Amino acid sequence: MSRLHVDSVTKSFNERKILQDIYIGCETGQIIGLLGRNGSGKSTLLKIIFGTEYGDTQFIKYDNTILKSISDRKNRIAYLPQDLFLPKNIKIKNLVPLFCNQKNTELLFTSEFVQPFLHEKPKNLSKGEQKIIETLMIIYSEADFVLLDEPFHSLSPKISAALKAAIIEQSAYKGFIISDHNYQEVLDISHQIFLLREGYLKQIQDLNELQRYNYLPKSI
Repeated sequence: MSRLHVDSVTKSFNERKILQDIYIGCETGQIIGLLGRNGSGKSTLLKIIFGTEYGDTQFIKYDNTILKSISDRKNRIAYLPQDLFLPKNIKIKNLVPLFCNQKNTELLFTSEFVQPFLHEKPKNLSKGEQKIIETLMIIYSEADFVLLDEPFHSLSPKISAALKAAIIEQSAYKGFIISDHNYQEVLDISHQIFLLREGYLKQIQDLNELQRYNYLPKSI
């Protein structure tokens, strides 16, 4: 079992404190849900954990190794951003092995969501098709910890269900931190839920607590 330890994260933009003394831990075998309103800092926190953005202060550790640069995260942390990231002119069949080991490459090559597009280039796919393929590649990547930012956005119930099943399957070997405004999808599969509100991260015990913090309407 491996552990990702994130501590003492602070971040300000134009003197506005977005993140204040954030702590979150994740072990392989865990799925953690990260909720919060638009602009609350969820994406910023995930980018800091992944290493593409720096906090004003931060302490991030993988087991006993302190992670200081993005190269330290290789094969340890994978990140799905909201924006599409695949190179536009390389065929999908050549991109999958860059992220996945041989076993998972073969698995994705037979996936109903990937197989039809193996000989296509991302530039010829719709944004939705690209997003599904990117999400699966990150879920099945080599990394021990996977950060997913809005993986369920604009997906059909069938595809969302397939992604949730993939996350649950891979969580036997990996730890996941998932942020999505489709909160029910996150609640369905998460072992722990955290709410980012007014710069602070609070662990949530039930839906009533989300209502008390005005993240959900009282009628839910």
